[in-house]
Amino acid sequence: MNRWYVAQTHPNGEEKAAWHLRRQDFSVYLPRFEKRRRHARKLDWVKAPLFPRYLFIEMDPEQARWRCINSTVGISMLVCHGGRPAPVPPGIVEDISAREDGKGLIRMDLVRPFKPGEKVQITSGAMSDRTGVFQCAVDEDRVALLLELLGRQVSVRVPLAAVEACAS
Repeated sequence: MNRWYVAQTHPNGEEKAAWHLRRQDFSVYLPRFEKRRRHARKLDWVKAPLFPRYLFIEMDPEQARWRCINSTVGISMLVCHGGRPAPVPPGIVEDISAREDGKGLIRMDLVRPFKPGEKVQITSGAMSDRTGVFQCAVDEDRVALLLELLGRQVSVRVPLAAVEACAS
């Protein structure tokens, strides 16, 4: 019976390992997402593995020559338990693949820990201890707040890690 198993790859070797496993007629799933990369003062988006250094392999260990996976180019080791490949619990890989968009990338919905209009407090940084109103998540790292500054409301962007819900 075919099940999903996990293989650990060499650093940045996911694509190479997947290619070599496919050449050996293994069914491989390498979930990827779009990641924001900052390089040389520029921001761009790149496709990155959802689980760096890991990929999924579908096989029947009773039928497949699974021991050859460990010597495949790009593979560090097949994750085993007691000398046998350790299967992924049913439904996990299917749940991950169900989140793919039209480009085959996993959608990483932004975490929105606050509701628009909710009072929040800045806990660190230049505006520490100021209270504001949550507007929206700007990206996965920053949020937009309305703060009362110099007698008027001003929209500011602060790190999500520097904001917490108001106690009052």
